[in-house]
Amino acid sequence: MTDPAPLPTPLLREDRLDYTPTQRSIPLARRRAARLVAEWGQPGLAGDIALVVSELMTNALLHGSLRGRLIRVRVTLGHRTLRVEVSDPRGERLPSPRPVGSAAGQFGRGLLLVEAVTARWGWEPRTVGKTVYAEWDISSPARHPLR
Repeated sequence: MTDPAPLPTPLLREDRLDYTPTQRSIPLARRRAARLVAEWGQPGLAGDIALVVSELMTNALLHGSLRGRLIRVRVTLGHRTLRVEVSDPRGERLPSPRPVGSAAGQFGRGLLLVEAVTARWGWEPRTVGKTVYAEWDISSPARHPLR
């Protein structure tokens, strides 16, 4: 008999919103995520969150979008981790950072930025599509009443 799987750590905060796959959605998602993270007691991470949401949303728009299918942004705050997820419907197009000096020219380095400002990032398959995530380790979330 195997031990039961550990229970997931409850989230302190969670937000998710679906966006249309248009250029206009990128700044909307970026501003929303940065504002939420600051409201959740992590204002020092708001700039990094904005950068990462912008990069992951841009990648989802350029490489993961399909006509008529939405892109989901989910931001969660746990006791030790802040996580941003961007989900798109194209599971066959996986993220891959391109090294500096590659033939891609000025494009393809957004994931290197994501890697530089996060504790870790990666991707997970979905039934339809994929989720690209980025995580930051936090020492302790600021405590203030839930709204």
